[in-house]
Order: sequence, then C-alpha cells, then structure tokens
Amino acid sequence: MTDRETGLACHELLLRLAGRLPDEQLWRYRDWLSGDAADVVALSLPGVLLRERTGLDDADHRLLADALLPLGADPAVVDSILPGADSGTGGCTFTAEAPVGGSADSEVLVLGATLRGRPGIGEVRSSWRRRPGSNELRRVLLVSATTDFIELTGEIQRILRALGEPAPRVEVLPSDMEPTAYHRAALAESVLVCAGSEELAVTAGRS
Repeated sequence: MTDRETGLACHELLLRLAGRLPDEQLWRYRDWLSGDAADVVALSLPGVLLRERTGLDDADHRLLADALLPLGADPAVVDSILPGADSGTGGCTFTAEAPVGGSADSEVLVLGATLRGRPGIGEVRSSWRRRPGSNELRRVLLVSATTDFIELTGEIQRILRALGEPAPRVEVLPSDMEPTAYHRAALAESVLVCAGSEELAVTAGRS
C-alpha cells in the first residue's frame, strides 16, 4: 500500500475501535495520525489492545495488520491480540438530547461557522453517549465526508480541545464506508449541527 492508503487504513481501524478504546487514547491516536506520526500509532496501539484484552474479529485483525505492520508494528504483539467477536456498540447508549449547561451551545456555534458549506463535507451531526455503568453524557460528533478524513478529524479535534473538551470524540465517516454498529446507534439518536456542500449524509440508522 502507498503511505496514503496505509493512513486511510489506520483511520478506518480507529473508527472501528470507537467505543471500545478509552476516549483519552482514541483521540490521541487520531491526533498522531493527522500529525504524520502514524508510526507512533503502530508502535503503541497493538500493545494497548493486548493489555486491555480487546478482542478483534478476523476482519478487524486483518485491517490492523495491513495498517500497522508496514508502519513498524511488532508482528509478535499483533499476532498475540485476542480473537473476539465484533462488540457492537460496546454497551454504549446514545441520546439526541444535550445535557443542561456546559459548552454545548458554544461548540455548535463554532463548528457551524467552521464547517457549514465546506467542500468535501456532507452532514455534521451530534449525539450524546453514555458508557456502561455511567450516567455521564459525552458528545460524539459524526461527520460525513468524501475526502481529507484524517486531516478533518485532526482539525475538528483541535477546535473542540480549544473549547475545553480534553478528549474529543470525532467520527469522520467516509461516504463509501458502512458505519459500524456504534456509529449507526449514534446516528439514530443525533441532531444536525450543520451541512457542508456535498450532497450526502450520514443517514444510516436514522429515520
């Protein structure tokens, strides 16, 4: 694969790990990927999956190997990652209703001003996620896009961190990728933030 194809495989892999890895790790991996430090992702991520006992099904394991081995991942660690079925939503539940208070309104204003009418973007949608055993709601931003997925993820993460979100949850979904169960559940309970100039939408799972 070319460097760009390897980067896109890493982006897809991280999308497929949403809800399965801690937010604090996932946003950092995406930040490294957008900052041309994919080799750091390759060196770190397999060990984290092994340590966290995160099982991968055959398709995800092949994607992991295809994405990270060319970047220097340790083959022995990659081979040691546990097999497992797709964990679906990881037990996460979603709601379209924002919690009272917080920075939700300011985030929407800034994201709308930055992304509205932008080429390469379809819909930008917002959902609120609750992890198993927690009553805490955290925003998940879902963006449909036709290009620059890695760069767009990094840009939006930086915006949200500047607004005070320490571990932004930004899911930039390529228009030709089938959303995971996690993303479908989030989309089903989401509201529109703004729309870009592309005539496409992250509609899977929504009525």
